[in-house]
Amino acid sequence: MPVVDQRTAPRVPRRRPAPRLAGRKAPSPRGRARSLWPYALIAPAVGGMLYLLVYPLVRAVLISFQDFRLRQLISGEAEFVGLRNYRTLLTDPRFWEVVRRTFLFMAINVVLIMVIATLVALMVERLGRIGRTVVLCSLVLAWAMPVVAATTVFQWLFHSEFGIVNRSLTSLGFESFDRYPWFADGTAAFAILVTLIVWQSVPFAAITLYSALTTVPLELYESARLDGAGAARIFRSVTFPMLRPIFLLVVSLEVIWTFKAFVQIWVMTRGGPGDATTILPVYAVQTALSSQRYDLGSAASMVTVVLMSGVLVLYFRQMLRQEDETR
Repeated sequence: MPVVDQRTAPRVPRRRPAPRLAGRKAPSPRGRARSLWPYALIAPAVGGMLYLLVYPLVRAVLISFQDFRLRQLISGEAEFVGLRNYRTLLTDPRFWEVVRRTFLFMAINVVLIMVIATLVALMVERLGRIGRTVVLCSLVLAWAMPVVAATTVFQWLFHSEFGIVNRSLTSLGFESFDRYPWFADGTAAFAILVTLIVWQSVPFAAITLYSALTTVPLELYESARLDGAGAARIFRSVTFPMLRPIFLLVVSLEVIWTFKAFVQIWVMTRGGPGDATTILPVYAVQTALSSQRYDLGSAASMVTVVLMSGVLVLYFRQMLRQEDETR
């Protein structure tokens, strides 16, 4: 067998490694386009959000510091007056009466919504498959009804002459409710609006709480029953601690929902009779439209945002403090 001499064998030249460039390699145009493509996709959504949410807020803040009335609305030129609008607003006794009514309206609605929604969620959890499906479908249908449509239906229900509520009460022997003007009585109108807000808000809260209930392990309930705990004790020691984060979220959303309940009040009573159903959003619109004081209306809107944010911050701090104490 022939032996090849290593000295006479041809040598294969080795490839030299490419020299490393100092710093990072510049990306190609195609790579740069790929890196910018996700930002291009979300740019329309971000632009729409800035135009529809941020710009009106900034514009309202600017108007609240200006002398902005009907003349300035037409001419487009307004003079900055500093905190004069806020001083006028905060020294108005009617404004503070509206603030008190707003907090009362919010507290009544949120308490009723959370109590009824919790009871409905617990009931749905204990129903069979068919009953659970029927109740959940009913809640979704009630939740899906448009706000203006639901408000109009409630107006028909409590109509003084053709309303079914007056007719039903009269047929049961309550003759004093024959053609009773519900919306001419401040307390009755306030109660009807509370009923409407609660009816519209319970479906969302109940479905959310029921979804959270399905995540609670069944072993915890079985252990509590073996220890002799009753239904109230199980809810207080097992169910509610597991639902606390979701409960906190739902309460905060309902506070925002009831604080800005403008459409229902404006369509049904426009804040009347008198000021019986006037809350801060309605007061801001009344101030801006009735006397063309858009500056005072914007100031009232800004105060509403500050008050709502303060309520949420205090609530979150209290709940987080309670969670730290229970750990």
